[in-house]
Amino acid sequence: MTDTAPETIRYTADVVCVRGNDVLLIERGWPPHQGKLALPGGHVDEGETSRDAAARELLEETGVAVAPDDLVLVGVYDAPARDSRGRYVSVAYLVRVPADTIARASTDATAVRWVPLNNPGDGLAFDHGLILKDAGRHMPAQDHAARCRALPKP
Repeated sequence: MTDTAPETIRYTADVVCVRGNDVLLIERGWPPHQGKLALPGGHVDEGETSRDAAARELLEETGVAVAPDDLVLVGVYDAPARDSRGRYVSVAYLVRVPADTIARASTDATAVRWVPLNNPGDGLAFDHGLILKDAGRHMPAQDHAARCRALPKP
């Protein structure tokens, strides 16, 4: 029997931030995938939940502030080869923001772009195309919940 070191697993969070029919993407400032578009996101810090990390990373990278409780779980992405740097497990969240939300590039983002959710373009970094596809399945339910919250109480 050979003795091998346990695999290092890094824990991250990503955000699908939707404004109207557009999704907010960042242009990555460094490798891997430098210059490619990606969802805002990053590492979960010690003592932090993935939901808190997602809200923090969205703010740090784009200047868009959301409450962690407003984030809706999209899924967990843990394919062993999803990141060339090693094993990364990411929890992805969806959030809708008002139509007048403004984003600006900050920290590791060299630019931000609002792109059509149903056509974000080819060649997104990592497996973010899959995450966007999965997030689309959550949109009708979230829209329905928002409409129900807006109805006046009888």
